[in-house]
Amino acid sequence: MRGRRRKLLAMAATLSAALGCAPALAGQAVLVPNRVIYPGETIVANALRELILAEGKVAPENVVIELSGLEGKIAKRTLLPGRYVRPNALREAYVVEKGVAVEMIFAAGGLTISATAVTLEPGSAGDMVKLRNVDSGKIVSGTVMGDGTVRVGG
Repeated sequence: MRGRRRKLLAMAATLSAALGCAPALAGQAVLVPNRVIYPGETIVANALRELILAEGKVAPENVVIELSGLEGKIAKRTLLPGRYVRPNALREAYVVEKGVAVEMIFAAGGLTISATAVTLEPGSAGDMVKLRNVDSGKIVSGTVMGDGTVRVGG
């Protein structure tokens, strides 16, 4: 079974190379950590260095290539020095934190209602989060906005 799997993998690699599916970014400079970056840490430019993308090591779409894709993001897991950074190892900085009072806004047509709510989970801009209305105690879901408010319903 093991030999058959190796043959299939070899055939797939040969076929993808023949069809021009080989990594187009091999030999391109990519950014990698120059020190250990721990989960929850914000990534800054001076914690990164350039490294040449090795052919066959990793698919180019699985590597963050540009500084704009790294700087200011938060590490979700430990990033090791000299290792490629995968997009799923990063997240946007939270706009609202868990347990913080925020303004909850409902808007429909010309009607706008706002109330105070407490977030039950953290969230970045565009994320859906659950909130508890301070006045009624009801739990609702809403979308985090860039200014730190949460839009619900409508």
